[in-house]
Amino acid sequence: MKTVIRVIVTAVALWVATVVVDGINVTTDTTAKRIGTLLVVAVIFGLVNGFLKPIVKKLGCIFYILTLGLIALVVNGLLLWLTSWVAGKLDLPFHVAGFWAAFWGAIVVGVVSWLLNLLVHDD
Repeated sequence: MKTVIRVIVTAVALWVATVVVDGINVTTDTTAKRIGTLLVVAVIFGLVNGFLKPIVKKLGCIFYILTLGLIALVVNGLLLWLTSWVAGKLDLPFHVAGFWAAFWGAIVVGVVSWLLNLLVHDD
């Protein structure tokens, strides 16, 4: 059940990013397809973060120290951009148009996910 809740929280955060950030788009014709796309992209984003983020953190540990963790913003943006690329390869109508859209989108997704996780308890 925790996994389903995390996927839904991430999907909502991605939806907020599509509303707030220019350059992040879900191009579907119905609300049901939009929700389905966001749920699938949330799963992809979770897998990308789950597999690549720990590797990047270990390999780039010195950059995290030197930048006092600010490099994490760049890494999160690049992971969102990679998620967009994977979604494109799977013919999903989710697109992030460039680094800056990914950068700001990752910040929005992070903040919204954090706020939603405060409201949703793991119990």
